[in-house]
Amino acid sequence: MKTRSQRCQRIGDQLKSEISIMLLREIKDPRIGFVTVMDVEVSADLSQAEVFVTVFGTAQEKDDTLSGLRSTAGFMRREMGRRLHLKRIPALRFRYDDTTDKGEHLEEIFVKIHREAEGL
Repeated sequence: MKTRSQRCQRIGDQLKSEISIMLLREIKDPRIGFVTVMDVEVSADLSQAEVFVTVFGTAQEKDDTLSGLRSTAGFMRREMGRRLHLKRIPALRFRYDDTTDKGEHLEEIFVKIHREAEGL
């Protein structure tokens, strides 16, 4: 795993906060469901920001939410340009973070193993 510079980390945290606020208060796209911004990784040259999100819902709702987020990326970038005092605002790329899904799957496996062990 790459280590991020403190500046990239700090900018990523600012972007995460601003994106979360925008999703709660300003973004009204009906495709966007219950979404949580998990992390934002900013490239070293500040040209790109990978926004990792989780979405509660079906596979179709997840796809719809990602489509909605991708279509609002330009608006969010412009708004952040107004709010944050940075020379360059990175382009936003939204990606689904499946870490939570993997954790839930592992939890199911552990529960199953525990039940089988009790049955022996």
